[in-house]
Amino acid sequence: MLPLDNNTARFYGDLGIDTGFGGIADDAAEGERLAAALGENSCLLMGSHGISVSADTVAEAFEKLYFFERAAQTLMLAYASGKPLNVLSHEVAENTARGWHAYRGMAFEHFDYLKRKLDRADRSYRD
Repeated sequence: MLPLDNNTARFYGDLGIDTGFGGIADDAAEGERLAAALGENSCLLMGSHGISVSADTVAEAFEKLYFFERAAQTLMLAYASGKPLNVLSHEVAENTARGWHAYRGMAFEHFDYLKRKLDRADRSYRD
């Protein structure tokens, strides 16, 4: 994830990459390989598969998934422009990513907001 803005920089230094897609991950060896690719990061981008995240709570995991999708959209739109990309420096990207740590509680507010929105539309998701 190239750090182009506040949102894409959120994942700077916290994203493992796995390009060794070998089909359905249904054995221990594949799990060990993916865990090694994740390393100390909380997000793993798996080629030919998608994103996997780890977090302490469902709200925090959802927040990472939500903002990763937004960051990916930003990156794809930037690539589609055909123009040279203005990539943030290592220092700015690292500082921006670190700055997001102070907003950890925002995940709970965001998740609660979305649940309230669903409740107004149709509470059956709770069943």
